[in-house]
Amino acid sequence: MANIETDPLLRPHQPLTGKTVLLGVSGGIAAYKAADLASNLVQLGADVHVLMTKTATTFIAPGTFAALTQNEVHDNVLERWHRGFTGHITLAHSADAFIVAPATANTIANLALGLASEIIGTTALSTQAPLLIAPAMEHAMFHHPATQEHLATLVARGATIIGPEPGRLASGEWGDGRLSPVADLTGAVRNAVGRSGALAGKRIVVTAGGTHETLDPVRFLGNGSSGRMGYAIAQAAMDLGADVTLISGPTALQMPYGVQAVPVVSAQEMYDAVHAALPTAGGIVMTAAVADFRPATSSTTKIKKTAGTDTMSLELAKNPDIIGSLKDEALVKIGFAAETNDHIANGQTKLEAKGLDMVVVNDAVAAIGARTNQATIITRGHEPEALPLMTKEHLAAEIASRLAGMLATR
Repeated sequence: MANIETDPLLRPHQPLTGKTVLLGVSGGIAAYKAADLASNLVQLGADVHVLMTKTATTFIAPGTFAALTQNEVHDNVLERWHRGFTGHITLAHSADAFIVAPATANTIANLALGLASEIIGTTALSTQAPLLIAPAMEHAMFHHPATQEHLATLVARGATIIGPEPGRLASGEWGDGRLSPVADLTGAVRNAVGRSGALAGKRIVVTAGGTHETLDPVRFLGNGSSGRMGYAIAQAAMDLGADVTLISGPTALQMPYGVQAVPVVSAQEMYDAVHAALPTAGGIVMTAAVADFRPATSSTTKIKKTAGTDTMSLELAKNPDIIGSLKDEALVKIGFAAETNDHIANGQTKLEAKGLDMVVVNDAVAAIGARTNQATIITRGHEPEALPLMTKEHLAAEIASRLAGMLATR
């Protein structure tokens, strides 16, 4: 039996393995949140090096970041060079992405003006890596023309600005100025690192979650799909540089940062959204657990129990076949087959009947709502390929990689 302690496919996926991320921390109260960001990036496999302004060290100790990253923290622009390490030059050349979070008004000004009085500024002047800026400051400071001009200058040079968020500020006032959520900052780094990936320049459509077919104002027909597989594929495609449209039925999941989100409820809404998204797409991955049928009629008022009646008949109407309606020969089409019996035979039938390029077959009972999946890949002209049990994030990365290979041959 697979064991999370010995099987790497059951451990969290680490898409940033082999990548170096610089994290610049400047002197604002939000500096403490940068520790969570550093931890997230390390858990994703990144080699994280933290650069701090002198003021930042008064809000959070460098030792915190050293412990989280297992790397020396850089807070002195004049730190000594030694064999193999030339300070900000080495840091700049090693970086795959450079995020400054939080970025205060002072640090933003320094970056825009090209000032080099702190280690963050000297490194930014020396690197070719994508630069991400996450502002955090008081509302009035953020909206001051000087700050806005500095941000516009940085954007014109290719920097990405993340946030800030509206909310309660450290002063007790309310307004724009809160550091963006750490999940968004983490997602932004992943997207930046993946810009030149195998799916760069490609638009991919992903469907996810289950659909809800309305019975009355408070009830629906649905299933237990969590949407996790589809959301993981959307993120994995962005990790490879794709522009992703994620068409999602109702779920409790947070949309991946940077995705073009299209929320839907019913199968008909998903059908319409898919066809609206396809003209610019090179591929589609249909993971959604779409209801095959819907109530033939939907009550406008809550259906009540009737005295003396122990049963109720429900007439169902067939929903549109979404993936079967996609006729574009140039489009790479990947579908999922969640089966309870005759898995391989049913998957092969779906591959042919729907005109798909690949079908991912899994056991419906074991897969729906679970964090892991054991799938079999079926493609034209090849024997079915059984994959080992793995997290849905690992499987998503495998599917995204195969999708890139298919698109490369079209």
